Amino acid sequence: MSIRKAIFSFISGLLFSAAAVAQTDSAAVAMQKHKGFRDLALMDSTIRQEIRYATANNFTKAVIYDCPACLLRPEVAEALVQVNQSLRKQGLYLKVFDCYRPGPYQQRLWDKVPNPDYVTPPAKGSMHSRGAAVDLTIVDSTGKELNMGTEFDFFGVEAHTDNLNLPAEVLKSRQILRDAMEAAGFGGIRTEWWHFSYRQKQFPLSDYVWPCH
Repeated sequence: MSIRKAIFSFISGLLFSAAAVAQTDSAAVAMQKHKGFRDLALMDSTIRQEIRYATANNFTKAVIYDCPACLLRPEVAEALVQVNQSLRKQGLYLKVFDCYRPGPYQQRLWDKVPNPDYVTPPAKGSMHSRGAAVDLTIVDSTGKELNMGTEFDFFGVEAHTDNLNLPAEVLKSRQILRDAMEAAGFGGIRTEWWHFSYRQKQFPLSDYVWPCH
C-alpha cells in the first residue's frame, strides 16, 4: 500500500469514527433533552407520522396537544423501528397517530371526554402516559393506508379485533399489523385495532411535556 493510500485510509477511518460518535452523542443528547424518551422521527424517518391530537381531526374535535411529536420509551421506540424494518421487506410502512401522551394532555383529553369507556382517567394513567403505547396503522409505498375497516378512533364494534364479520381484505390487513407488532413484543386490545402496548417492561407515568418550536 502506498503512503498516499495509507494516509487516505487512516483519515477515512477517523471520519467514520467521528460520524459514529456524533450520531451516538446526538441520540444521547436527544434522549436527555426529552427526559428519557426517544424521538421516533430521529430513529426512523420512514415511519409516517400524523399525530391526530395535535389537530382537531380526532374524535374530540378539539386540539389536545400544543404541537405534534412521537416520543416513546427507548425500548419501545427500538421495538417499533424493528416492526417497521420487518414491514419494509413487504413494501409496507408504519404510520403513527399517537405515541407518548403527557399527563397534562391526558387531563385535557379527560376534560373533553370524561368517560372511562373512551378515555383512561388521569388518576389511573394511560399506557400512552407511560410512553409504552402507540396508535398506528400500515401504509403502502405511496403512503396509502391499508384498509383496516374503520378510521382511527372509531368507537364501535367494527373496530373490535374479535369482530370477524368483516371483508377478507380488512381481516388480512389487521392480521399483518397484529403479527408484526406481536413479534416485537407488543400486544393489542379487543376494542381498538390501532392500539398496541409494549409488554416486555413496565414504565412509570410521566408528566413531561415536549417543547414546541
